Amino acid sequence: MPDNVPPVADERSGLLAFLDQQRQGVRIAAFGLTDEQARLAPAASTLSVGGLVKHLAQMERSWVATMLQRPSPAVDYEDGFVLRADETLADVLADYVKAGEETDAAVAGITDMGQPVPVPKGVPWFPDDVDAWSVRWVLLHLIEETARHAGHADIVREAVDGATCWPLMAAAEGWPATPWVQPWQPASGTAQPV
Repeated sequence: MPDNVPPVADERSGLLAFLDQQRQGVRIAAFGLTDEQARLAPAASTLSVGGLVKHLAQMERSWVATMLQRPSPAVDYEDGFVLRADETLADVLADYVKAGEETDAAVAGITDMGQPVPVPKGVPWFPDDVDAWSVRWVLLHLIEETARHAGHADIVREAVDGATCWPLMAAAEGWPATPWVQPWQPASGTAQPV
């Protein structure tokens, strides 16, 4: 259940578990949406659930490349927030799962969470007065950015069809109906959950 991270034995498993918890929250916000609904930006911003999922996969890959001191994958920043007509929600969700697996594998290969991660120079949003972060810092940043966008996804999703976290989680995980939470169900005439 994404609401509770299981007990952790060490720092590495704790950081990865809390990152995965936030990833699951994003995937739950997308649960049951059609491709068309995933493209909707029903608020004042241009954010859509599908675009947020796509962005998060790209963002994780970029930070892992930075952490491993490899070139970041080339992406169009603005396009990274858009679920294009030639993309499906199922495809970007699968890519997001793959990006998470790549992150987990990269971190598994690092022995020291304090290992320096050089700060890229000449990037306007990175500090000039800091030479290096650490692997630990990068993972904490991934948790923070994923959590921020999970909240965005929750708000966008609720604006799309009124669905909120707990009923979506109950539906995604197959919980029985109870007096305090009814699993979400798609409105008649919409696609079944992805």
